[in-house]
Order: sequence, then C-alpha cells, then structure tokens
Amino acid sequence: LLSCLALSAAAQKRSSVPVVLSGAELKDILPETYFFRGLSASVQTRNSAAIRFPDGTFVLAALVDTSGYSTAIAQRYAGLLITEKKLTFGEQTLAPGAYGMGFTPEGKFHVMDVAAATLLTADSPKDDKMPRPVPLQIRAENGTMRLYLGRRYVTFTAQ
Repeated sequence: LLSCLALSAAAQKRSSVPVVLSGAELKDILPETYFFRGLSASVQTRNSAAIRFPDGTFVLAALVDTSGYSTAIAQRYAGLLITEKKLTFGEQTLAPGAYGMGFTPEGKFHVMDVAAATLLTADSPKDDKMPRPVPLQIRAENGTMRLYLGRRYVTFTAQ
C-alpha cells in the first residue's frame, strides 16, 4: 500500500505540460559553478530558471559571475544554458548539451560552446509591456518557452 501511495504521489508531481521550477527543486539541479572559456564562474542561484518536461528532462539557464572574463567575452557571455532536449530557436536547432549564452545590447541572443565559439544567434526582441523585469526568467506557454534577461527575450521550443 505504501509503495502504491508513493507511486501515486510521484505521478501527481509529474505534469503533462512543461513546468517552470523554483525554490528547492531548482536549487537541487543547478550547478554551483560553470566552466566556460578557461575559467570556472560562480552560478547566481537567485538569477536562474529551469523547466522540467513531462518526460523528466530539463532545460536550465542561469547567470554567472563574469568578472574574471575578458571584455570581449563578457560582452556576449552572461550565463549558462544546459539542455537535455533538442531546442529550436526560429529555424536553428541546438543539440542537447551545456553552453554559454548571453544577450547583446544590439538585440541578439548568442549560444556558444565552452570555447566561446558562437553556435547560434537569434533575435531577442524587447518586451516593453513587462511590468517588473527580473535579471533572468523562463516562461512557458502552449509549448513555447521564452528565456528572458531583463526585458529582452528569445523564444524557443523543445523537441
């Protein structure tokens, strides 16, 4: 009986739609540091977000401390993007993996490999209607996700 109750509770915890994680669930899966372009940087837990998909896979995004990086890298690199699913940004596809990511003031979103080579670039419009922007968040709606840095965002879907 106890094992049946435990399975029932686990099934209820799993959703049939992607779920944006917060609090303890997010903290449990987020790395404390992230290696990118020759340095390990502290991950900003308070500026992080993740989505858990119905199949138990995740997409994580977080800002990191970029103070040790050169200006050229810090202009494009704001944080990490870790995905266990193939993601689509417009017409571009990103394989599962761990990446650096960032938004430029010119309105572009960049995904880079750990050596800082750009793999993907997408437009990142500004959401002027957002009442209270935060440094980083993910929103999921009708199968489409938005990754926000402040008012800038990029839209993606998971396969």
